[in-house]
Amino acid sequence: MSVRTPDPDPTPDPLDGEGVQPGPAWLSDIELEQIRRRLPLLYVEAVPVRVDGLGQVTEVGVLLRANAVGEITRTLVSGRVMYGETLREALFRHLEKDLGPMAFPLLPASPVPFQVAEYFPLPGVSAFTDERQHAVSLAYVVPVTGTCEPRQDALEITWMTPEEAVSHTVSEELEGGRSALVKAAMASVGKLV
Repeated sequence: MSVRTPDPDPTPDPLDGEGVQPGPAWLSDIELEQIRRRLPLLYVEAVPVRVDGLGQVTEVGVLLRANAVGEITRTLVSGRVMYGETLREALFRHLEKDLGPMAFPLLPASPVPFQVAEYFPLPGVSAFTDERQHAVSLAYVVPVTGTCEPRQDALEITWMTPEEAVSHTVSEELEGGRSALVKAAMASVGKLV
């Protein structure tokens, strides 16, 4: 499992004659590895939902992806917050990266998450695990109104009822303890008793 989103390809730095350089908010692979061993990193996660005219959740979107060892797993939209980036900007960036530019997410008016999840590299410390790092994630329920065409490492998005999303079958497929996040998300919108 990983709370992942790869850094983008390096971008040209017009002030530097060296050609292509990483942007100032991105870390090289070596820097990221060193920081992961020293500090918890901040992430945002989103549970994409479809809502009816009254704002009631009718469907939950769960991503299907192949992990680093080739296993097919389910996950949520997630990724790091860059230095100097607001939570809203990070959330929008990762929704667009994972769901495509035509997803049209409706970001929450308040940046208060429904849950703060703390990921540890060792199982058993919390409900959430990430073998690479200690990470803190702010989790949001985000309605999307457009067409979702997963990108990055996501293979597809599966839309299911809230009941299906919290079922035992789907829970077993969600990586890193994210089944607890989906259940908390559904509880926060009144879909779980």
